[in-house]
Amino acid sequence: MTPDPRFLYLGRGHREALASLHYGIESNRGFVALIAQPGLGKTTLTFQLLEKLQQASRTVFLFQTQCNTKELFHYLLNGLGVDADGMELVTMHNKLNQILSREMLAGRRFVLAIDEAQNLDPDVLEAIRLLSNFETSRDKMLQILLIGQPQLAKKLASPELEQLQQRISVFARLEPFGAEDTARYVAHRLQVAGYEGGALFSPGALRLIAEESQGIPRKINSLCFSALSLGCGMCRDHVDVTMMEEVISDRDVESLQRVKAPPRIVPAPVTSRPTLSAYPARTHRSFGEWTIGAASLAACITLAIGILSLSPARIDSFRQTVSDGWASVRTIIWSLEKSREGKSDLGPVSSSLSVQAAEMPAGGSAPLSPSSADATIDSIIVQPGENLRQIILRTFGEYNGEAVDEIRRLNPEIADLDHIEAGHTVRFPRISVPLDSAPTGARTSTPGKN
Repeated sequence: MTPDPRFLYLGRGHREALASLHYGIESNRGFVALIAQPGLGKTTLTFQLLEKLQQASRTVFLFQTQCNTKELFHYLLNGLGVDADGMELVTMHNKLNQILSREMLAGRRFVLAIDEAQNLDPDVLEAIRLLSNFETSRDKMLQILLIGQPQLAKKLASPELEQLQQRISVFARLEPFGAEDTARYVAHRLQVAGYEGGALFSPGALRLIAEESQGIPRKINSLCFSALSLGCGMCRDHVDVTMMEEVISDRDVESLQRVKAPPRIVPAPVTSRPTLSAYPARTHRSFGEWTIGAASLAACITLAIGILSLSPARIDSFRQTVSDGWASVRTIIWSLEKSREGKSDLGPVSSSLSVQAAEMPAGGSAPLSPSSADATIDSIIVQPGENLRQIILRTFGEYNGEAVDEIRRLNPEIADLDHIEAGHTVRFPRISVPLDSAPTGARTSTPGKN
């Protein structure tokens, strides 16, 4: 993410821009400009240019552009090693003139590069124009390079800066990479970093990088860094389309601004796969449940009234009233349980209202039948245009590496999971959520990345 000239990839647009700027400065044209969108490598290209000029030139690179005219001169002299604290503008102006004259007598060119020049106020840009007056009858004593985003071109086009615009002899620009240059750019950076192995990115992954980054080198760097980090964490030797899609999904800033309702897994028939719903269904209470609640509430109210009005003379009658009330509640509960379960052999609920757990084997779980393994595997048919990520999302409700590994294990006949033909049958582990074991709207967690 730093503008290291070693990693600079000179595509056709970058080569032309570098050659134009170098020629403009070598021919003492006074002003040259480099304009491009953010992330296209303006600063990196500038450092490359200054390195080429360093042997025969004195160079200063300024990036503090949120300043006035006096502060600009202060930053310039500090870049030249001069302590400008306490100096007035006229004094700093004279000091700069002395330095320029000394460099010219030594046969050295003086180059001033100002980055993020679109942030400069018009009066500061006008002061920079006046710096071009440091000249002899034949040569410019100061070569100035303005580097900025397209807003700089808009400022230079204004009438108040027309004189500065006329003095700029070279306007260089940078354009985003195409798909081919994007692949070469990735390979170039890997080579400079010391990688000598096979391809780390599949062709499909490189295609996604070119589309998502829009050919902007800074975005390409971020996408590749995230993809290589994911591949390292998953112990993979290359980045495929599935991994690249996960990286792009994780880096979707717009999706982070939207609050999503947790999806709910709805139990489906045994012969079909689970259905995912993004919106939990409204809970419907039966008449019996409402009756239980009302009876319990009435008993609690009776108990509270009795406590408030309790006296020694009424203890026996209050105890009998409470006992009768709880007996009514138990009778209602027993009747509802009997009608719900449809069993004729149920007896009344015990007076302690305790629910006895069903007897289980010593191991704590029922033994599996011989067909249990087959019952936990389901299959789907791949639809036209559908990829592995979409299959996992509509099957598991969440995409993660363990799901990919499980599908690889269950489908060894599929050689390339990035390209599955339509109509192919894919086996996957069935998701099952018992209705009585999870509250309405709860989502079954699947192993994977949080």
